[in-house]
Amino acid sequence: MTPARAAIVLGAGIAGAAVAYHLARRAIGPVLLYDPRTPAAGATGRAAGIVTESLWDPWDVEVVRASKVEYARLSTGHDPPLYRENGFVRWTADPVAAAALEAAVGRWRSWGVGARPFPLSDLAAIFPWVAPSDLRAAVWDPHDAVVAPSALAEEYVGAARAAGAEVRLGTPFGSLRRVDGGWELSVGGARERAPTVVVAAGAWAKELLASVGCPLPLAPYRTQAATLRPPGATPGLFPSFHDLDLDVYVRPEEAGRVLAGDGTRLVEVAPDSVPAGGDEAFVAHLAESLSTRCPGWASAELLRAWSGVCTSTPDRRPLIGAVPGGDGLYCIVGFNGFGVMRAGGAAARLAAAIVDGEDGPAGEALAPVRPDRFGPTPAPFAPRPGFTLEAGPNPRF
Repeated sequence: MTPARAAIVLGAGIAGAAVAYHLARRAIGPVLLYDPRTPAAGATGRAAGIVTESLWDPWDVEVVRASKVEYARLSTGHDPPLYRENGFVRWTADPVAAAALEAAVGRWRSWGVGARPFPLSDLAAIFPWVAPSDLRAAVWDPHDAVVAPSALAEEYVGAARAAGAEVRLGTPFGSLRRVDGGWELSVGGARERAPTVVVAAGAWAKELLASVGCPLPLAPYRTQAATLRPPGATPGLFPSFHDLDLDVYVRPEEAGRVLAGDGTRLVEVAPDSVPAGGDEAFVAHLAESLSTRCPGWASAELLRAWSGVCTSTPDRRPLIGAVPGGDGLYCIVGFNGFGVMRAGGAAARLAAAIVDGEDGPAGEALAPVRPDRFGPTPAPFAPRPGFTLEAGPNPRF
């Protein structure tokens, strides 16, 4: 049997790869990063890659800031860059949403976030293809960014290897079970043992955790996005934007392309049942929404539409830390579609808690997202929207 590892990380998306890197660099001992597919083959490879600090609480802001620092460092030497600060604008024509935006700006600024009202008269200069005449409010943070999620995951895998971790990819998963006070992973006929296992399996984490008798409140759900090429001049590195009324977001891509979503369906799904492509209803919604708000893009060329599976929790905060009832079992899951923007900072906190212990400052840094916060028998729940301002009775806002 292979000698015991100090830790096994299950899942080589951006979160799992980042955890393996942070554990290895802390010299915890032999670390194995395992994935039955390739890095970023799950939600990471289908993520929009928008990174914003305009989130729900100070914990989120701190974690995203830490992620931004890591992503900027990992991007060094890449052309095109893997991390670019381009700003992020949200706008609305709805008076209720406008009031919610104003309230949100107050909260964000109290946490040190650079979000501020954006003069509607200036929108046309930055977004010449947008029709803004009916808008009531816009807010932007010039320091928000866009990243290349798959490439960042690959960078973390390389960094983990350089720090001493072993990476095993493309080997079929067998089972995970408790053995002799630790954990045994069976993959491709081989067995690996470790006292510590970190589940970073994204939408597959729910089934995996339940299989070892440690279920957590997770709800996988489908989301969709598409890559388009607008007509005319290339847009360049414009700020990402989110139309709160149409519930569509857009970010710049290379070579005059843009990425657009949100084709989210707030219904729990089995991850393996989700088709890889986007459906006709989503493509039609996207075309209608963009032609309404961006008339100049009405004839944009659809290059590709795809689906991914995100994972929700009852309060939309992730589950990061020790899994109740699983001695030596940890998880970093349930990001509600915002895993890429939090992964680097969240992984560093989890690695610190594993190495230094959860009873001290490192464990306290995970207090808002501890997996035991829902009690032993959490009630069933439905996935909730991701880009929301958490204000007002309308869940869009």
